Amino acid sequence: MKSKYILPLFLLVQIIFYKILPFFPDFVEGFYSNNVYVRISHFSRGLLGNLPFSFGDCMYAFLILSIIIWFWKTRKTWKTNWKDHLLKITGKISVFYFLFHLLWAFNYYRKPLFEKMEIKREYTDADLLTFTKKLIVKTNEIQFKITKNKDEKIRFPYSQEEVFKMNLNGYENLAGEHSYFKYETLSVKKSLFSIPLTYMGFSGYLNPFTNEAQVNDLLPMYTFPLTASHEMAHQIGFASENECNFIGVLASVKNDNLYFQYSGYSFALRYCLGIWKFKNEKVFDVLKKQVNPGILKNYQESQDFWIKYDTFIDKGFHFLYDSFLKSNNQKDGMESYSKFIDLMINYYRNRNF
Repeated sequence: MKSKYILPLFLLVQIIFYKILPFFPDFVEGFYSNNVYVRISHFSRGLLGNLPFSFGDCMYAFLILSIIIWFWKTRKTWKTNWKDHLLKITGKISVFYFLFHLLWAFNYYRKPLFEKMEIKREYTDADLLTFTKKLIVKTNEIQFKITKNKDEKIRFPYSQEEVFKMNLNGYENLAGEHSYFKYETLSVKKSLFSIPLTYMGFSGYLNPFTNEAQVNDLLPMYTFPLTASHEMAHQIGFASENECNFIGVLASVKNDNLYFQYSGYSFALRYCLGIWKFKNEKVFDVLKKQVNPGILKNYQESQDFWIKYDTFIDKGFHFLYDSFLKSNNQKDGMESYSKFIDLMINYYRNRNF
């Protein structure tokens, strides 16, 4: 067999393998997520965590530039050598696909968090209503403690770099209750691609090749701790978006700092209110009137921010990311982000905030 066919065939083998892997979550959990990946992630974050810039973003920029240059150089030979070029591209995709899974993406196939934590996924409208009302009381309480004025929105007093370091406190407290949420060796960076990310409609992302958590530095600051905590959850091996929202909220609300707690509670409350607006607008209107005006002003701040950058671009990328998630063992696609409310309701069913 000619060597140029090896990597493209290896891609086919990988695709078949990843169709079978979902049937073996316990194996992935034990062998990869709690063993191999822990070593890989600690090495990557130890190597790159102290760099004051995102190495992964620079790597992506170089990669994109290299692809453009390659296509430009080979533009005249595509008609005659299209088969060789196609095999070369497929071969490179095969290598990246392999590294993507080896360095992080096997976590898509691990044991679901609700099974690991032994909590249910189902809830009733009555459960959601009770939880939403508790969230309103708690978020109102924290907003008033900070501002001493229920009409005033939260203005964040910390820098983005300080937020990254202060997030560790929440993870430390969370790991005290559940050891598998332990976070070591900080590697969270402001993304060099924050403007493109905003137009694409994303708050951040994890670079699976460098294990650096990238956060969009244009975001309203009151949301910053939660967003960073979400990406940090990806770093410790949780791939599912709903699980990372859940972990991000827990790490925020268990932080000793009130501003970080507000970031977590206000995030969860906004999702609950959004569910009620979709399910029953009359209930939504009643609940909204119970929320302190200052909190609603923060929500408006976020809404105004995203509207400012709203174009057809974000809809296109959300469609692509939805397809990407569905192809990687997340059947709900982009809708999985809101599914963390299932976990929140059942986690707090027998707990107090």
